[in-house]
Order: sequence, then structure tokens, then C-alpha cells
Amino acid sequence: MAMEAMEAALDKKGLEPMLLDVREQSSYTDYILLLSGRSDRHVQAVAEGVSHALRERGCTQLGIEGKRDGHWTLLDFGDLVVHVFYHPVREFYDLEGLWIDAPRVPIEIPPDARLQAEEGYGL
Repeated sequence: MAMEAMEAALDKKGLEPMLLDVREQSSYTDYILLLSGRSDRHVQAVAEGVSHALRERGCTQLGIEGKRDGHWTLLDFGDLVVHVFYHPVREFYDLEGLWIDAPRVPIEIPPDARLQAEEGYGL
């Protein structure tokens, strides 16, 4: 499910995907997928793409948060939680740092899903 979510996000040009295996650290989910978008609308499009793809696969979405704001959207599928951030907001909240002890699942990231150094802006 996590890999399908990531593929759906990449189809919508999601950026900098990171998949965390939190099975040993968390009681509420097994995996956390982090993604970035370039704008509020891009965040919404990526989140909607992931939600649609997993629903088509028969996955039940348990909840959604932050959809109206556009800076961050959380999709809860039980075993998988997907966070789609406007990139400066992702840098500010630094969930990668919060889950520093969680193993990173090796994933192949296409070059067009990477931010260039000059695009790594802060709030």
C-alpha cells in the first residue's frame, strides 16, 4: 500500500518522498510516507491523487486532516499515514527529525522528484 501511495504521489509530481518504517516505534501505524509539494494547490493535488489511487485499490481511508489549508494534508489509512506538506512547512516541522530512529525504507526517487539545492527554502 505504501509503495502504491508513493507511485500515485509521484504521478502528481510529489517531491522528496521518504518512507519511514515505524512499526517498532508506533502503536497507531506501521509506515509514514512524507512528501512535499511546491504550492498549496500542488499539495492538494498530490493528496487527492494518493487518496483516489488507494480507494481504487480498495483501501479504506480512516481520516483526513488539513485538506482546506493546503500547507499540509494528512491521510490516514490505518497501517499507512501519508503526510503531504508544502515544502517550507515540511522543513519547519521536520518529521524526519522527529522519527530519526525509524528506519528509512529504501526507495528509488526519480530525478524530477528531487528538489534542487536552491529550492530548499525555509519559512
